[in-house]
Amino acid sequence: MLFLMLIFQDDAKMATATAEEKEAIGRDYGEFNKFLAESGALRGTATWPAGVTTIRSQDGKALATEGSYQGTGDRVAGFFLIEVADKDAAIAFAKRVPGVQYGGIEIRPVQV
Repeated sequence: MLFLMLIFQDDAKMATATAEEKEAIGRDYGEFNKFLAESGALRGTATWPAGVTTIRSQDGKALATEGSYQGTGDRVAGFFLIEVADKDAAIAFAKRVPGVQYGGIEIRPVQV
């Protein structure tokens, strides 16, 4: 089964991280990416910088607003697309995503 793991990042929390902590998370992501590649589960990945624009419909018109759709302080910082046996396996992978300490990981099944 395919699962999309959306990485949500709390930028305010990330801003309080020390230089050493930021270096460690970068190193941890390198190790996690290697783990995913070696597992054979990785089907795609991307990271996104800050600067999200959302298009919404209001009174029949499409309007562009700055910020994320969900309107929280967290933003989608990237994703991993994985193929694993089931939801439990996807949860196990998501728990290993280094960024979980600075936000959260949302798991969504993907139909193709």
